[in-house]
Amino acid sequence: MNKVTWQTMKGNKRRTLVTIIGVIISVAMITAVSTLGVSFMDLMKRQTIAEEGNWHILFKNVNKKQLEAIQKDDNTETVLLSRDIGYALLEGSTNENKPYLFVKEYDQEAFSDFPIDLIEGRLPESPNELVISEHIESNGGVHFDIGETITIGVGHRVYAGADEHYDGHLNQNNPFINDDGETETLKHVMPKTYTIVGIMKRPSWEPSWAPGYTVISFLDESSLNENEKINVSVVLKNVRQSIFTDTEQFADKLGISQDSVSYHTDLLRYYGVMENDGIRTTLISLSSIIMAIIIIGSVSLIYNAFAISVSERSKYLGMLASIGATKKQKRNSVFFEGTVIGIISIPLGILFGLIGIGITFHYINSLIQGSFGIDESLKIVVTPWSILISVALSVVTIALSLYIPARRASKISAIDAIRQSHEIELTRKTVKTSKLVRKIFCIEAEIALKNLKRNKRRYIATIFSLVISIVLFLSVTFFIDQLKTGMNFTNNGSNADLTISFSSYLTEDEAKGVEQMVSTIASLDTVTEYNFIQTFTKYTSANVQLLPDYLKESISNNDSFEYIVRFYVMQDEKLTEFAKEIGIDSNLPFDDKRMGAIVIDRMPYWDDEERRYVERPLIEANVGDRLDIYHDHVESGEKINLGSIEIIALTNKLPLGIQATGPGNLDIIISKQTMERLLNNLALENTPLNTSLYLKSSDSLKTEKNIEELEENDVEYDLYNYYYSKKQNDQVLLVFKVFTYGFIILITLISVANIINTLTTSIGLRRREFAMLRSIGMTPKSFNKMIRYESMFYGIKALAYGLPISIAIMLLMHRAMIESFMFPFRLPWVNLGIVVGSVFLIVTLIMLYSSGKMKKDNIIDALKQENI
Repeated sequence: MNKVTWQTMKGNKRRTLVTIIGVIISVAMITAVSTLGVSFMDLMKRQTIAEEGNWHILFKNVNKKQLEAIQKDDNTETVLLSRDIGYALLEGSTNENKPYLFVKEYDQEAFSDFPIDLIEGRLPESPNELVISEHIESNGGVHFDIGETITIGVGHRVYAGADEHYDGHLNQNNPFINDDGETETLKHVMPKTYTIVGIMKRPSWEPSWAPGYTVISFLDESSLNENEKINVSVVLKNVRQSIFTDTEQFADKLGISQDSVSYHTDLLRYYGVMENDGIRTTLISLSSIIMAIIIIGSVSLIYNAFAISVSERSKYLGMLASIGATKKQKRNSVFFEGTVIGIISIPLGILFGLIGIGITFHYINSLIQGSFGIDESLKIVVTPWSILISVALSVVTIALSLYIPARRASKISAIDAIRQSHEIELTRKTVKTSKLVRKIFCIEAEIALKNLKRNKRRYIATIFSLVISIVLFLSVTFFIDQLKTGMNFTNNGSNADLTISFSSYLTEDEAKGVEQMVSTIASLDTVTEYNFIQTFTKYTSANVQLLPDYLKESISNNDSFEYIVRFYVMQDEKLTEFAKEIGIDSNLPFDDKRMGAIVIDRMPYWDDEERRYVERPLIEANVGDRLDIYHDHVESGEKINLGSIEIIALTNKLPLGIQATGPGNLDIIISKQTMERLLNNLALENTPLNTSLYLKSSDSLKTEKNIEELEENDVEYDLYNYYYSKKQNDQVLLVFKVFTYGFIILITLISVANIINTLTTSIGLRRREFAMLRSIGMTPKSFNKMIRYESMFYGIKALAYGLPISIAIMLLMHRAMIESFMFPFRLPWVNLGIVVGSVFLIVTLIMLYSSGKMKKDNIIDALKQENI
């Protein structure tokens, strides 16, 4: 029997080849997805290591005994030793905000595994040698030569005015403090002599606002005494999800404070290890759903190929039955065909999947490296597990696809198969249609509907194919939109590339100097967008009707709730642009009479109690409501009424530079005239105006350098460059976009290929039927009309099933997302519209094209065809 099946497969090469291609596409898609995930994780691991170093856990202030215990732990692969020695004044520095050298020490392993980019010279090999940053000369204006010996006084930065921002001890994350007579000092200064042996690039982990230029010396482990404290970065042999609890227990055992333990979270996330189990559960749930969708799509594609094969071989199977073939033999004939096709297709599918991914990587590597300076390139990472998973999923997919066709083949009787009538149902009840169909449309529509009803199996197969294509496209695009929303929730830092902060108390002359500087900076070639904002804080009381439910719980009875209001004052031009952007009439007055204001009414934030990101309304106000603003005098406790503002718009969109502050606070955008009216009766010292310039730049580092070289150096300012802190998020987002849009294109092509394959084969098997209609006098016009109605009925039926199923899957995905990200479910109306239009367009075009080729057929020859 297997030999006969093999001869039949060779005899009908076209059908066998189409089936093999269908299986190859499905296997290639499964392989591509699994390889894509592994390769992407590998890229981000290598890139994170290149930028931040290769380590998993950091233990701070560890003594020698604790170090030995860490080194002896079974899961410790390598330890990297480092120590912050302190700060030394850099004599001759031209950067007032960076007056120090920041001295660190690394041991040999740390120099190997931390990102040190040596420009010239060599790395230190003894504690009296030093490698310095090239930024000292390019930014600080101080030149040192290799081989030069320097003596510096190294101490610790201390700030006497400790407050909620500073505990008195300062590090590289704390900018230099020199405000209004209050300044920091260096304590416990000790002279140290070093020989400069090398020059390195500015370390990527040095904050742009850091007050010290990084210089690194050598840490000699053998010279450490029992009480000396060092920092130990650990590289683990096996990275597991239990790393957090295991490390906590290990630290307690060694007597290391939990405050002294930190994790390389940016690297651990690419091992699939996250401290927040909710996010991990969400990702696993979403990945499982999307993989299930891919398998269902693959089953559909392969099932159609085998179902068509069985349909075409029905007469052959009936002939086998007539000479004694049993049901089991006929069923095994289909399974044998599937096995042969699987043996051929699975290796080829894996190979083509890897080739396709390799070609994709080749073309996008230059894009991702050029756009955001990703140093590492995408490489195909093939693991035994990824291949085994691909093979296992492919085998399961083929087995599921074969089950129904094999069962159907086993039931084909000799008489029905030879007569070719087993798929056609012509009972009156089966093909009965409503009289309304002919009245509303015409006779062609009734014939079209009867054609669909008379061959239910072919009709259902076509509808199933269309439904799967709809579900694939909508589910994958919704999945991508959900991930984007989640990424936006977590990426809640500044939306600017650079921030320049000025004094809160500007004299008239200083204000003019700031305006001139803003104008000059805005005109720089590398500045693509800017926003000049003044901010101040006041209060408003809101009654219970204006409060969202979660804030009502914090008040008793019908008391009012006091909001802290942060006002953002934008320039008139920028305010008008933003008003148009959020859809408000730009003629609405922001003047001092109406005192119009735009309120940020909704924002995402991390909820500590629920342990997830949530998006909730901040206030339940409406456009036209007014809020009474008052000043709370700290010394007297008096509440001074400043007037009321009118809400002219509510939005969750944030202009450049504005960060929403969270529940219990309101962020309100107003004009300069409104600000002057509100603050008219207050002394300047009661309302400090925080003045800042926010910039978007095509080259943040070049912009920073250009600003520092401006002649307006008499204006005091602090510059913050978010380039390094945003770089990794931008890289992840870019790679994510490339792959997701590539995946959407792949899914779309597979969906369209699925529809084309099903419809063209379906039309091809109806050649005799169409010839019969033409033989009884159906005109080409009526024939085309019938085809268009069939297309419409296919589309309506497919959408009737496809849209609800897709929406149900979207709800499942959303439920998975709300484990970590709480935001309302929103239907993707644009994608739904695309699907509705595409289904009708594609089905109509394919059916017209396929049926059009048959118009040239000879009616007599077509009527002789055995396939119905």
